[in-house]
Amino acid sequence: MKWITREHVHVDRVACPWLIRRFIDPKAEFVFVPRNTDPATIKDGIVFDMAGVALGHHGDSCSFDAIVEKYRLSGDPALAKVRRIVNLADTGKEALDPLAEALEKLATGYRLASKTDHETLEKEFPLYDALYAYFQNE
Repeated sequence: MKWITREHVHVDRVACPWLIRRFIDPKAEFVFVPRNTDPATIKDGIVFDMAGVALGHHGDSCSFDAIVEKYRLSGDPALAKVRRIVNLADTGKEALDPLAEALEKLATGYRLASKTDHETLEKEFPLYDALYAYFQNE
């Protein structure tokens, strides 16, 4: 399946592809479109983390939250902890948890150290794998 979001990925637009690949669609293809793209014009694929879409921000929830809910992934305690960290880091509340603050800073560093959005995903997925494994082992 093709999944479409805005270019210049950061916390939520890296966490969501990680979530999708690990728990929903292992062969997912990710397409990054310009920020000003109207999601209503996208006819081929599942759109996420764009204004006005179901798998986007709603109130205090980020796109990661929306995907967890839609695909009924809320029964995994380790994933719930990753979800909380992603939400705090992505919604400007990273100061409430040191891991969320670290995630925000690392996400910025990975983006700066990468030439493309796909490269950012490739480099950053192991971070989410490690965070998830840590919470599984708690």
